[in-house]
Amino acid sequence: MRAEDVRRHYATPIGAPAYPPMLPKYIDREYLNIFYRTDPDAVRAVTPEPLEIEDPIVRFEVMKMNEVTGYGPYTEAGQAISVSYQGEPGEYLRAMYLDSFPAAAGGREVGAYPKVLGSPSLYLDNAALVGTLDYGTIRVATATMGYKHHAMDPDDARAQISIPTYMLKFAPDYDASMRACELVRTEITDIEVKQAWTAPARLQLFEHVLAPLADLPVLEIISASHIVTDLTLGPMKPVHDYLEAGVDPAAPTR
Repeated sequence: MRAEDVRRHYATPIGAPAYPPMLPKYIDREYLNIFYRTDPDAVRAVTPEPLEIEDPIVRFEVMKMNEVTGYGPYTEAGQAISVSYQGEPGEYLRAMYLDSFPAAAGGREVGAYPKVLGSPSLYLDNAALVGTLDYGTIRVATATMGYKHHAMDPDDARAQISIPTYMLKFAPDYDASMRACELVRTEITDIEVKQAWTAPARLQLFEHVLAPLADLPVLEIISASHIVTDLTLGPMKPVHDYLEAGVDPAAPTR
């Protein structure tokens, strides 16, 4: 294989890459969002500078991807923290768990999504919308919401899912030092809200050493939403370089 042939590829294994070379389009993406207030000290301990916490609000989400170009259907759950950056409201994505390896690999390598494999689900059970997350065989989260009790303003729904999102991008070098250590920003685009509902909700989080969602305990449920939408994920943009700022993380111990 010639050098110019190598340069035409974007991921390994060559000839059968784990993810497609595209920004995916989501059709009928279904959200269960539960916003809750948590312990201020706990949320500050896991939120990186220069992001700021004004109110310790966390969003637990379960997303059923009914149709995704390049990937096909899958389900994902995650935890996002309400933050601000240079005065602009946003969310810091702390963790995401999904049942698709291609989507997990593409999200991490192309972007900076903190994705690992898990077993989330979203379904209707006896007039309640239920979202669950298992890590291996262990239950990590159970969310329940009344099914379509009250219509939600589509503009409010759009605002919930289009808020700027921040993530950490790590790229280790071959000697285990950091080649890149950045805070990146992205936004969802091309949003078409098809349904939007709100209702009472509950959320239980269970402790797990490899899925520590319960480190941000549920102190008060603020609101919940059930949204169906089409959308496109936007590209990443670095907004803060920790290495240039002199915060070069030490190489991990092996």
